[in-house]
Amino acid sequence: MAFVMEFLSQLTMSDLAVALFFIGLYGAMTQRSIIKTIMSIGIMDVAAITFFMMSNFEAGARSPISGTDPQHMADPVPQALMITAIVIGVSVVAMCLAMYMRVVYRYGTADWNILIRRLED
Repeated sequence: MAFVMEFLSQLTMSDLAVALFFIGLYGAMTQRSIIKTIMSIGIMDVAAITFFMMSNFEAGARSPISGTDPQHMADPVPQALMITAIVIGVSVVAMCLAMYMRVVYRYGTADWNILIRRLED
């Protein structure tokens, strides 16, 4: 038990984001429900954003608009890229939900297996 606690105390936020990404990937590959697949894709998106934000994290860094010393400023480029990634992620989930609604309305199912069988017939 002590080994597990020691291992968990050494994990960083980036490690947890990678684990969350693979949990979302597992969910996207194994779920039969379309809505659960869309939720898993959203989890993967949040995990990727968290990983990139935490990989560039520096304790005590200040924002570039504060007029502080350049050695103590945070790099604004990863933050700007992640804001763009958030907008794209929300758009992808919204498009997936719109397509989900159309599929359920047309084929009457939210199950991947039933949908594939109906499309093959």
